[in-house]
Amino acid sequence: MSRIGKQPVVVPSGVDVKIDGHTVTVKGKQGELTRSFNPLMSISQEGDSIIVSRPDDSREAKSLHGLTRTLIHNMVIGASEGFSKKLELVGVGYRAALKGKNLEMQLGFSHPVVIEPPAGIVFEVPSPTEILVKGPSKEAVGQIAANVRAWRKPEPYKGKGIRYEGEHVRRKLGKAAKSE
Repeated sequence: MSRIGKQPVVVPSGVDVKIDGHTVTVKGKQGELTRSFNPLMSISQEGDSIIVSRPDDSREAKSLHGLTRTLIHNMVIGASEGFSKKLELVGVGYRAALKGKNLEMQLGFSHPVVIEPPAGIVFEVPSPTEILVKGPSKEAVGQIAANVRAWRKPEPYKGKGIRYEGEHVRRKLGKAAKSE
């Protein structure tokens, strides 16, 4: 058995879990998440924990066991606490602001870049060079943060661009330093 898959998922108070066959719905203070899982997995609730098991011992079932448990765990954490990603804008004139719910960024283009958040995702701008992407779904938060970062990835010569908090950008020497 999978070491991760055989651990039960503990459901905190304030979170409701409904299991309907292979569809799991988790509802908490941050929102509601629903996901369908592979029929090879058996999902059951015992008290305040969720148990994921595999009745079939096939290779495919083995590979899905830990993944299914982790996805359910992320749903429970997202519904109770939520997830967030912090992005930093590095560069002269690079700044962000909120226009209603939309994120508006000045990134050196001739026009501002406006990004509308999908349902369940919220942008916060604590300072003009910091962006927080928050939401109940870990997948959605990570994907939106990656989409924002894709507008100006960090470049290796001056380090300008949008980067994740704590991300290290390997710097390269310029032309002048290489010719010596």
